[in-house]
Amino acid sequence: MEKQTHEESGPEVFETLKYIIDPEVGINIVDLGLVYKVSLEEEKLHVDLTLTTPGCPMSGTIVTATEQILLKRFPNLDIKVELVWTPMWTTEMITEEGMRQLNRKS
Repeated sequence: MEKQTHEESGPEVFETLKYIIDPEVGINIVDLGLVYKVSLEEEKLHVDLTLTTPGCPMSGTIVTATEQILLKRFPNLDIKVELVWTPMWTTEMITEEGMRQLNRKS
C-alpha cells in the first residue's frame, strides 16, 4: 500500500469524521459544523471541535468517538482532539448538506 502524504490525508480526515453522528441532532459532526480545524504536522493529527452548547451532555461521547475513529483510521498518527469554544457555534456553521438533513427530520 502506498503511503499517503499529509496533504492527501486532510479530506480523508473529514470524510472519516462524517461517521460520527451528534446523538441529539442526528447529523454528523462535519455537516453540523462542529469540526473547526484539522491540522497534520509530521506524525501528529490535531482536531479542534466544538459542541452546539457548552453544557452539552454528549461532550465526552463525541470527543471519545472522534479520538477512537481517527485512531482506527490513522493508526500511525498521534491523535489529539481538543474541545474548543471560540468561536461559539451557531446554526450558520451547518453545511448545505446538514441543512438538507435537518429539513428531512422536521
